Amino acid sequence: MPEAAALSRTRLARLLEEGAVQVDGIVATNPKARVAEGAVIDVAVAEAQDSHLQPEDIPLTIVHEDDDLIVVDKPAGIVVHPAPGSPSGTLVNALMFHCGDTLSGVGGMKRPGIVHRIDKDTSGLLVVAKTDAAHQGLAAQFAAHSAERAYRAVVYGVPDAGDPRLRGIRGASFEPGNVLKLTTQLARHKTDRQRQAVLFEGGRHAVTRARVRAAYGAPPVLSQVECRLETGRTHQIRVHMAHAGHGLVGDPTYGGRRKLPRGAMSDAAAAAVSAFDWQALHAAILGFDHPISGAALRFEAALPDDFAALLAALEQG
Repeated sequence: MPEAAALSRTRLARLLEEGAVQVDGIVATNPKARVAEGAVIDVAVAEAQDSHLQPEDIPLTIVHEDDDLIVVDKPAGIVVHPAPGSPSGTLVNALMFHCGDTLSGVGGMKRPGIVHRIDKDTSGLLVVAKTDAAHQGLAAQFAAHSAERAYRAVVYGVPDAGDPRLRGIRGASFEPGNVLKLTTQLARHKTDRQRQAVLFEGGRHAVTRARVRAAYGAPPVLSQVECRLETGRTHQIRVHMAHAGHGLVGDPTYGGRRKLPRGAMSDAAAAAVSAFDWQALHAAILGFDHPISGAALRFEAALPDDFAALLAALEQG
């Protein structure tokens, strides 16, 4: 197929199943069939169909938009894609309303092309494809780990190369500049299907790097870290930081509610930590090459007001 057609292998396999492919005028349905030199192959690609997903008028913060893609700053509390537990009110529903007829179709359906996701209670930057060609180009970059993704987080404790405890944690190492590197496998938890678990055999390879930006308390009991993803697995930063003993503030699944040592910070700062009711994690930086033009794009999103207020309280305390 011509590259300009932007048809993935999955889409082509589906077209074969649907009888939309002919070889020398005869319908071909076997994807393993051999073809002879000089054979003429016709592929009938229908117009993109309307999706079963419903557009919903939900406010969006648009950071960038063109004919091929859209970059949004997602607030915490919104699910990216409809699922059994969240059939509506998602980012995809909002994008379908906002984009309207500018969606030329992804995978044969008029819908946004989700390339990567962030958790419901994580805020920050997300790029979404509006065309098949953009979807494939972006997906290739994320698969090759060439897209830049940096997150801001507030965690318990202070990751430090001088901490002998961290030296004893499997999968943890340090790189120059006091950068904590976590290398493990991740897979769905055996008993709690809503959680992910750290493994060292099986699962999917995952690498996270964390660098301390600021420490809070006397002695320091919390820190603000910048996490950079080499891979992008479900709950990756939350699971990895918890594995290292530095769970995220406000994370009910992995971080836990820890009691801060008495007197380590002011009552106001301790109260701000206790009141923070979603994981303190924000997708702050997103960089990639435009899948059509090739131009280098890089975006930064300011912290949400409640996250900024938490940091302000910690800096005062």
